[in-house]
Amino acid sequence: MKRREFLKLCGCFVLSTSISYKAFATLKNLNGENLPNFKLDIRPLTINVGATKPFKALHISDTHYTRATEVENQRKINLATARQKTFPWVEHYFDMEMDYARDKNLMVIHTGDFQDFITEANLEQIKLQTNVGEWITAPGNHDFSLYVGEAWEDEAYKAQSYDKVNAAFPNELTFNSRVVNGVNFVSLMNGYYYVTEYQLERMKEEVKRGLPIVLLCHVPLYTPKHCERNLKSNNNYASYLMGTPREITSNFRLNPSYPADHWKQCRKQQYSTDTTLEFVAWLKEQPLLKAILCGHCHHFFEEQFSPTAVQYVVGAGYQGAAYEVEFK
Repeated sequence: MKRREFLKLCGCFVLSTSISYKAFATLKNLNGENLPNFKLDIRPLTINVGATKPFKALHISDTHYTRATEVENQRKINLATARQKTFPWVEHYFDMEMDYARDKNLMVIHTGDFQDFITEANLEQIKLQTNVGEWITAPGNHDFSLYVGEAWEDEAYKAQSYDKVNAAFPNELTFNSRVVNGVNFVSLMNGYYYVTEYQLERMKEEVKRGLPIVLLCHVPLYTPKHCERNLKSNNNYASYLMGTPREITSNFRLNPSYPADHWKQCRKQQYSTDTTLEFVAWLKEQPLLKAILCGHCHHFFEEQFSPTAVQYVVGAGYQGAAYEVEFK
């Protein structure tokens, strides 16, 4: 067998087999030009939160599982085939991330878009993965997508699949609180760029407990530099942040690469509700808030959110991005 044929065979092996993050590095060294650079981008992070005992967690987001089997309708099967071209190495990067977390005995924090759209296979994978080790999750917009981009996504849309999706995750998705070593991890659903009155009131109740809080959500909350960065990168099309001031949202302009209806829906969806603006303003005044961990934007970004809290946006999990966080 010629060397090139052998390396092609190795490539097929990578496509069909779960391999640890350590083994991927070896395969890459065999044939760097033909195999993807399967290298995790895990960035160390230390957050002083006042924990009773230091502990670590792996923060990941935006896995975008795209599995579909014959039990789905043909439309979903076709969609999975198409979306796998956008997220071709999801399974391998996720396996590497899980190997890393389990080798180091890390709790896993996942902040949304575990699946790209709802299928039985995706939900089953979420159940299987989150049944191993310690997990805290916050859902993303895609976690409730019946398909991708086919409908206006709001509470009524989410309600069509909420119970089924919620049952696949290890904790309640609308709002959840879990205390670990004296730190209150509060996770909530904000994948559609808003929070509800119920979530605001629940958050106020959590503050009354008097514990340091780490907020987990999918969509980052508005911060000026992150907003500027996102608008610049997409020609002022959208901020992709929750709680963006209305004067900014109102000036989102038509992106010629998208249909006009899509752009109008994007501007409408990201237009901040009264409750959302109240939530963001109130949260900035809470000294017990120590950090925000989120995803959605598929890039790393860190910015001061309030006098006591930095917001940490993790890169795309489907590309091997993660934070290894030490809470002190």
